[in-house]
Amino acid sequence: MDSDRVTGAAKSFAGKAEGAIGRAAGDAKTEASGRVRDAEGTAQKIYGQAKDSVREAANDIGDAASGFAQHAIDAGQDFYRDGSRAVAAKVQEQPLGALLLAGAAGFMLALMMNRPARRPQRWSDYRFR
Repeated sequence: MDSDRVTGAAKSFAGKAEGAIGRAAGDAKTEASGRVRDAEGTAQKIYGQAKDSVREAANDIGDAASGFAQHAIDAGQDFYRDGSRAVAAKVQEQPLGALLLAGAAGFMLALMMNRPARRPQRWSDYRFR
C-alpha cells in the first residue's frame, strides 16, 4: 500500500472532523477549512491508489514478459538441441559427404573474405575519349 493512500486517508478524516466541529460551533471558516483538508486528503488518497494500480499493472506485465521470454528460451534450446542431434546423426551416417560439405563451405567463406573491396563508381570513371 502506498504511503500517499495512508496520508490521504488521515487528511480526509481530519478534514471531516474539522468540518464537523466548525459546523457544530457555527464557525464557517473552520468548516470551510475542514472541507478543503478533506478534499486534499481524498485527492491524495486517489493519487496513491493510482500509483498502486500502475505498480501492480507493471508487475503483471513484467511477469508476463518474463514468462514469454522463458518460453522462447526453452523453445530455442529445444530447437538447437534437435538440430544438433540431426546434424550429428547425418555426420555419422555419411562422414565423407559431411567432410566434403564442410570443406566446400570453408572454401567459399575464404573466397568471400579475401575478395578485394569494391570501389565506388564515380562519374569521372566514364570518360569519353
